[in-house]
This record gives sequence, C-alpha cells and structure tokens, in this order.
Amino acid sequence: MRALVALVVLGASLTLGADRSPLHPDVRGASLGLFASEPDYDYEAMVAEIANRGASDLWVVDRIVQRDLSASELHRVPGESPSLATVRRTLRQGRERGMRVGLMLIVGLEVRRPGEWRGEIQPTDREEWFASYERHLDALARVAQAEGVRHLVIGSELNGLEPHAERWRSLAASARDHFGGELLYSANWDRYARVPFWDAVDAIGVSAYFRVDGPEGPRAVWDRELAALERFAEGKPVVLTEVGYPAHAEAARYPWDETRSREVDATLQASLLGAFCDAYEARPGAGYVVWNWFGVGGPRDGGYSPRGKPAAQRFGRCMEVR
Repeated sequence: MRALVALVVLGASLTLGADRSPLHPDVRGASLGLFASEPDYDYEAMVAEIANRGASDLWVVDRIVQRDLSASELHRVPGESPSLATVRRTLRQGRERGMRVGLMLIVGLEVRRPGEWRGEIQPTDREEWFASYERHLDALARVAQAEGVRHLVIGSELNGLEPHAERWRSLAASARDHFGGELLYSANWDRYARVPFWDAVDAIGVSAYFRVDGPEGPRAVWDRELAALERFAEGKPVVLTEVGYPAHAEAARYPWDETRSREVDATLQASLLGAFCDAYEARPGAGYVVWNWFGVGGPRDGGYSPRGKPAAQRFGRCMEVR
C-alpha cells in the first residue's frame, strides 16, 4: 500500500462499540473523502471514529478526475479515485454503525498549476464533458439507490459550469431515474446566490468557507451568514455541505486553503468549529457536514481532519442532540 498505512492507528484507541446517540432529525455529521492512493483501501476505522463521536450522518465523498481544466472527459483513475466497490463498502459500514449515509461527487484535476481548481473548469467540448459527467453520476446514483443513501450531491463547486442551467436540470432528472432520495448541489460560499438551477434539486447545498477573521469575531460572522442564507432560501432546505477549518494559524482568514500556513494551530481549529456550532444551533436549518475526516491527523497535521486533535472532541459536542 503506497500511502496512509498509518491511518488506522490513530483510531485504535476509540471504543468501536460505544453507545450511539439518538439520530438528529436533520443532518449532523462528517464527510469522509475516499482519497487514499489505494482504490480498495478500507476506511472502516475512520467510519467508526465518526460514529463514535455521535454523528447522525456520514457523507462519503467520491472523486472522479479529468486531465486539466480544459479536458472534456472524466475518468475513475486509480490513485485518485476509489473503486465503486469501495464506495459501496464504506456506505454499508456507515449504515452498520447506525448512521444515515450521503454520497457526494466531486471532480479532481490530474494536472493542476498553482492556484487552479475545479471551479475554473472550462472544457474544450462542453457537451462531451456533460455527457461524460452524466455517465459517472448515473452510475453513482444507482449505487446510492442500492445502498440506502439519503442525500446525493450531484456536483460541487463547479463555478464555471453552473451557468448552463438546462444541462444541470437534465443531470438532476437523469439521476432521479435511478435514485429516489434527496438531490443537492453544493455551491461555493461566495456564489450560491448565482446558481440558476436550485429548482432542480431538493435542497440548497453550500460549501461554507466564509472568512471569520473580522473584528466582530467568528460567532458574529456566522450569525450574519446563516441569516443571509435563510433569507435567500425562502423556505427551501439548506444543507452546509462542507464546514471545516484547517488546523493552521491562518484558518480564520483562509478556511478554504489548508496549504496557506505551515504554522499548525489545532486549538484554533477547534475554537472556530465551536463558534460555528454554537451559532448554527441558535438558528438550525436542514443540517451541516464537517469537512473532512480523512487524513492522518494528529498534533503535527495542519489539514482539515479533526482526527487526533482537539477538534475531534469539539465535533463530538457539536453532534449532541439539542
């Protein structure tokens, strides 16, 4: 195995048979990116950790890949993507641990220059891109239906492709041919109001990486942003599909970038997560998912994963039914 052999070690001290909290009526959970270099890697230890912290929901993140920003074909690439068998197994492990399960499709880039990301994708042949994407999404929708998935996120942060509303409506309709649960799309935090196809999905999804470094403090920022989301949604359910902070010193200013600082600050990560949870429970919506349990974790890790950090304990308090 080329990477992440040590991942299971950090979870060994958790009691796998710990009592489960009652399921929250709305989404309260964590995402688990299937990002190991081995397509058939077994994520059971991480699934158990999330369950033992009291999560109601586990969202499994599946990544397909295109060559670069202009490519028109997407692929399931070993070393970048999990096998569908691994997706199925991880969903089953979540359900066996008593959690509801969700499934989220994201796009990665094989060749990426500094600063490039999926929000800038502009394929040379847009129609071929959407056809390729639809084939992968339909396959995932069939997996979701077979494995009892509650929420299927049909896309995430594809800013450059969002204006093509009819293609997204077609993708959603095709997914519904195979999947009977709820559909979401995950818009970036700074452009959810510009997505033109919210009518095609059951809930508004937002990757919620709002800056919280202002003078009013993180709690006040979240109070303001949550109120704005509520006004925008006009009664449509809103799920924060990604809420998270890297464990580094610039997390409040750059929550979307785990590479921004080399100065690890796990205490700040936990504090920022706590500020969000406190603000959220004051005006709860349809739920939220903490990004992202995957990773080695531990006190020297500046990434998103709460594993082996104070944020893991804070996550557990966030998961308490209130």
